[in-house]
Amino acid sequence: GIRDRDVTGVQTCALPISTGVKINAVPELNEGHVEWFMQEFEGFTKKQELERAILKAADLLEKGEFEPVEKLIKDAVQISLTKDLGTDFWVDPEGMFNKYFDNGGQVSTGWPQLDKLLYGGFSRGELNIFAGGSGSGKSLVMMNIALNWVQQGLHGVYITLELSEELTGLRTAAMLTNMSTKDIRRDKETAALKIKLVGKKAGSYRVKALPAQSNINDIRAFLKEYQIKTGHRVDFMMVDYLDLLMPVSAKVSPNDLFVKDKYVSEELRNLAKELGILMVTASQLNRSAVEEIEFDHSHISGGISKINTADNVFGIFTSRAMKERGKYQIQCMKSRSSTGVGQKIDLEYNIETMRITDPGIEESDTFRGGPKPSIMDSIKAKANVAAPAESSKPSEYQRPTGTPAWEKPVVSSDEGKVSADVQSAKLKQLLGKIKTA
Repeated sequence: GIRDRDVTGVQTCALPISTGVKINAVPELNEGHVEWFMQEFEGFTKKQELERAILKAADLLEKGEFEPVEKLIKDAVQISLTKDLGTDFWVDPEGMFNKYFDNGGQVSTGWPQLDKLLYGGFSRGELNIFAGGSGSGKSLVMMNIALNWVQQGLHGVYITLELSEELTGLRTAAMLTNMSTKDIRRDKETAALKIKLVGKKAGSYRVKALPAQSNINDIRAFLKEYQIKTGHRVDFMMVDYLDLLMPVSAKVSPNDLFVKDKYVSEELRNLAKELGILMVTASQLNRSAVEEIEFDHSHISGGISKINTADNVFGIFTSRAMKERGKYQIQCMKSRSSTGVGQKIDLEYNIETMRITDPGIEESDTFRGGPKPSIMDSIKAKANVAAPAESSKPSEYQRPTGTPAWEKPVVSSDEGKVSADVQSAKLKQLLGKIKTA
C-alpha cells in the first residue's frame, strides 16, 4: 500500500489502488479540505447507490415484486457518513451548559418581565408563537419585539404575508420615532431624520412582503439572496403569520388546518434550527376565545398540532378599552424552557405610537410577593355596603313586625339602613293590571 501522513501528522496506510494509479499526498492539506472531501464523497456514494437501486427496482417492478422496491430506495437514501455522535452527558457538563446559554440563545426580548418568565429570553433555533384574535395586535407585538432586537444590534427580517411593506414600515417608524402616523404624515422629514440617526447604531432590518400561501422554500430563497447581497447574517426572523403559509413536505388542502399547521410549524422550526436564528410568528385564536379572559390550547385556531411543535406559545389579551387605558396583557400558554405556564405579564401600550413597553419588574412583578392582580380584576366594579356600627355580633332571627311596606311608606333616617318611598295606590294599580292581563 501507499503510506503517507494525514493532516494531524499521524502516519496512515492507504489501500492498494487496483488501477495501478499512484495517489500523491496533497500539500498543505487542512481540516477544511477534509470536510469538503467527506461531503463530496458522501453525496457521490449516495447518488451512485440510488441510481443502482432505481435500475434494480425497474426489474423488480416488471416481475411484480413491489415490496423489495421500497427497501432498496430507503437503503440508498439513508447512506451517510455520521460524524456527529451527539453529546456525552458525563464528559463536559460545563461545556454543555455554555453551549446552550451562550451559543443557543437566551436573547432578551426587551421586556424584563417576559425575560424573567423565560429565564433570560428567547433561544435560537426555537419556534415562538403569539396567538390572538382578530385585531388583538399580533403584528404590533411582533414589530415591537423586532424593534427591540434591532436596537440591540441584531440583524433581522420581517416577513409579512398580510400587511404591505409600506404599512409595516410606517408602523415601525411610529414606534421608533415616538410619533403618531398622523404626525409622520405632517412632518415626514423629521421622522426620516430620527430613523436614520437610530439606524447608524442599530442592526440591519429588512421588511419583505410575500403573497399568502407562500411556503418555506420561498422564505429560504429570500434569506439566501438577502445574505449574499448584504453580507449580513440574519439573527432573527418574524413571520406574520403562520396561518397564511403552506407546507412544502406534503400536499395538503388549505381546509385541513390541523395537518397544514402541523407541517408548516415543523418546517418553520426546522428552518430556525438550521440557520440558528430567533424565530417568532403568530397564529389566530378561534371564535370560542372571543369572550374568554383565560386562554388555553383549545382556543388556538387550527387545533393543537402547532402547539405541540412550538417551544413557547403566548396568548395576547387586550380590548379597545384596555388599549385606550394603555394596557396589554401577555399570557404564557406553553414553555419548554421555563416553568412560566399560566403566568401573566402586564405591559404598557401607547395608542398613538403603537409602542409596547414594559413598566418594569419592580412595578409589576408576578413572581415575588404573591400573584399580582390581573387587569380584569382591577377593572371589575367593586361595591362597598355600609354596615351598622353598633355591633358586629350576629343577631338572632326575629319575626318581622309592623305595617308591610306596600301598605304604608317607610321612611327612616337610621344610618346603614335602606330607605324606600313606595306609593301603595300605584303599586296596587300595577298589580291589578298584571292579574287581569
